[in-house]
Amino acid sequence: MLFVFNPNSGKAEIQSRLYELVDLFVKGGYLPVVYPTQKAMEATEIIAKNAGHYDLIAASGGDGTLNEAVSGLIQSGKPQLFGYIPAGTVNDFATSLKIPKEMKKAAQTIVEGEPFSCDIGRFGNRFFTYIAAFGAFTNVAYETPQQYKNVLGRPAYLLEGLRQLPSIHPYHMAVTYDGGQLEGDFIFGMIGNSTSVGGFQRLASQQVEMNDGLFELLLIRQPESIVQMQTAINALLRREEDSQELIFRAKSTRFQIQSPNEAPWTLDGEFGGSPSQVEISVLPQALSILTPRDAALEAFPPISIL
Repeated sequence: MLFVFNPNSGKAEIQSRLYELVDLFVKGGYLPVVYPTQKAMEATEIIAKNAGHYDLIAASGGDGTLNEAVSGLIQSGKPQLFGYIPAGTVNDFATSLKIPKEMKKAAQTIVEGEPFSCDIGRFGNRFFTYIAAFGAFTNVAYETPQQYKNVLGRPAYLLEGLRQLPSIHPYHMAVTYDGGQLEGDFIFGMIGNSTSVGGFQRLASQQVEMNDGLFELLLIRQPESIVQMQTAINALLRREEDSQELIFRAKSTRFQIQSPNEAPWTLDGEFGGSPSQVEISVLPQALSILTPRDAALEAFPPISIL
């Protein structure tokens, strides 16, 4: 197996747990090759070049490291099994797949778990595992300094979000999806495949299925007042799907986004560029990831997408 990890993710816990994890892999019958990343995007490069030489690719880090690892695996064109040890601050993707956040339990899942084939997103010529988003607070994850995350954990995101409150502004977008089109001024938009977003499990729809070939679109229109904004937030958190004028949801296999101006996007918590137009599509069941046997996730055989 190839085990790629970010030594600085979360509170850098893996630096003191590495032997324990590698020993567990060996006892599980694997011959691990261990690679600590040295710079951003290195996980993508290493996995894309080497995936074909291994039976299993595993990674540890936050959602950004996960994005890099999965992107590398998809670019390689090799549908090997994938294992993940979450080590970030939020770990939305792991939450959705019920992968344990305790490192040893997550490593045991890699050794003993069941494969689950989940959908992956394509954003232009890049990939994402669970969310592509623009607008309010979407840059908090990658603009919050790592040292703050390590010391404060999730409250570090809250502090950074409060700092950005005065700068919230809408983006004019024309969005085309399967069977419809919508245009307007939106302060937030996301296309995702997760039951947890930013650590909030109630923000996503109740109907999210991670292997149905569909991603969910969520758009929040520009409110006319603070009261209207609070009403929309409360409706989101209570999942009042049909009662809000500001919130729009749809499911689709493909989305086209156009804007008269550049709009910064985040992909799995990392900066995804500032395109004025982009096509987003679903790669059905493109990732075969190991999940706990008791997670009640329907398993499908891995497939090649390239």
